[in-house]
Amino acid sequence: MPIKDRNTQHARTAVIVLQLLVASVFVILFGRLIYLQVFQYDIYSPISERNSIRQQTVNPARGLIFDRHGDLIVGNEPSFTITITPLSFDMSTIPLLAELTLTEQENIEALVLQARTYSLHRESRLLRDVDFKVFSNIQENLWRLPGINHQVEGKRSYPSDARLSHALGYLAEVTRNEMNASPHYRLGDLIGRSGLERIYEDDLRGSKGTQFVTVNAFGRSLGPFSGGALDVNPGKGVDIHTTLDIGLQRIAEELLEGKVGGVVALNPKTGGILAIASTPDYDNERLAGQLDRDYWVSVNTDSLTPLFNRAVATTQPPGSTTKPMMGLIGMRLGIIDENTTVHCAGGYQRGRFYRCLRHHGTINIVEAIETSCNTFFYWMMDQIVNRFGLNVWTQMMNDFGMGVRTDIDLSGEVRGVIPDSSYFDRAFGVRQWGLGDMINLGIGQGAMGASPLQMATAVSVIANNGYRVQPSVVERVAYEDGAVEIIRPDPERVDWLQPGDLEAIQRGMRLAVTEGSGRFYANIRDVAVAGKTGTAQNPHGQNHGWFISYAPYDDPEIAIAVLLQNAGYGSTTAAPIAGMMYEYYFHGEILRPHVYQMMLDFEPAPFNPNRN
Repeated sequence: MPIKDRNTQHARTAVIVLQLLVASVFVILFGRLIYLQVFQYDIYSPISERNSIRQQTVNPARGLIFDRHGDLIVGNEPSFTITITPLSFDMSTIPLLAELTLTEQENIEALVLQARTYSLHRESRLLRDVDFKVFSNIQENLWRLPGINHQVEGKRSYPSDARLSHALGYLAEVTRNEMNASPHYRLGDLIGRSGLERIYEDDLRGSKGTQFVTVNAFGRSLGPFSGGALDVNPGKGVDIHTTLDIGLQRIAEELLEGKVGGVVALNPKTGGILAIASTPDYDNERLAGQLDRDYWVSVNTDSLTPLFNRAVATTQPPGSTTKPMMGLIGMRLGIIDENTTVHCAGGYQRGRFYRCLRHHGTINIVEAIETSCNTFFYWMMDQIVNRFGLNVWTQMMNDFGMGVRTDIDLSGEVRGVIPDSSYFDRAFGVRQWGLGDMINLGIGQGAMGASPLQMATAVSVIANNGYRVQPSVVERVAYEDGAVEIIRPDPERVDWLQPGDLEAIQRGMRLAVTEGSGRFYANIRDVAVAGKTGTAQNPHGQNHGWFISYAPYDDPEIAIAVLLQNAGYGSTTAAPIAGMMYEYYFHGEILRPHVYQMMLDFEPAPFNPNRN
């Protein structure tokens, strides 16, 4: 082959090889481009965007809570938060971050791991409610901490001089299950755990906003992206206006201090809660913002269970406070009328002897309530269960709001215990119970239990001439656009209650305060109080003291139920607390400071949570 032809052939071969090589390079580059753009999009797209733009969540201001006079009882105050975007974070800076935040390195490592597990791309909270020194340290060193940012949020504040622990409730960080169940929550968000904060969580929390900011290579903000044109403003939570009277609440809390029990005061016409207290309680302030872990542990391990709301969740025998309801049931069933008399010779004989407090002689229903005669009500319960059956009595007690939930807008309410035949069958076995298990129910003893809330609701039925109210702490919610929603459930008529029967029972309750066991401390100046004391037997310690009441007698504005556990007689323990609350409510001051001081100094018997 000629040399010229041979060179031409070599040149053609070289061109072909070069073309194949170039084509191969283009194929490889195109394949890599497809791989990065399609198959690795989820990883590299966020990185690309974060080189210039960061999307930040803007948390809304939580709704405010006011008392019935419009005074703020729960607000928000500024709180400094340190955040992290895990994908941008340099793990080698953990020692520096721990030093700047004055936090143990192990804790920082755990928090970073938690954030990475939640989301590599999303910004989430690392440290909440840090002090200004830590906030300043981070701000000055952001250039050394890629992926770390800071923001100013709100935390709950409590400006009133009443604690209201159980009524208001507290906030805690959402769990993973709660985050998975709702698109509203992200890592580190707070959610209402009890009280109003829990029941009205959907209203109070508001809606999140979104902010886009331009950032440099170190992750530092350079300002709003596109002038904030793409930003979405957060929606503030709705404000809640309650029926609570902070002054009255403070009196109740002060008088319960150092004791175990609960108090409920409400408007018997509307059901609006004026005061609701349970002791022991806890300090909301120490559960706001960054969790005080030592305090949280102490609250949860306290044998007296400060988180337990005894005002709505305890189930103690109500004792003689049920006698007015018993009287109304007896009159409705035709067992007695106002003139029916029973002779009390110190007790009632039925198989065994059921003792009374003393020999009352021959008395009618009004006198039986005034003097709290057990014999009268032993006899009446005997008549009820033998002539009509236990379940009739149970249903009629339910109509007063006992043994059923009131559906108050607070968490933790229980039904209490008003037994029927099926209850006794489960408790003792079919046909393994009888009259001896039922007759004590006539004086509020035995297998029954109620909360102060239920007893306040029951006495309101009597005060309100036969209408049962639904208790409610919130009166209205106010939206950001100015709209207002009124929350006031209509009272429900208990149709079997008759005016004449109610008048007789009301008279007996008035006499119980002016002439009976309530006269020492509940009979206050210028305001007619009607009520009934109760002393519930406690086989494991000192008796529990009860007092239910309402005032004024002729046109009730307020009903109060007080329970003190292991305190002794209701007339000398529970009634004085109600008396002081009435003095403050109607006169704006305490008229008998010696009684007030007596209750401040009063110390019930030690409470054994394992036996009570």
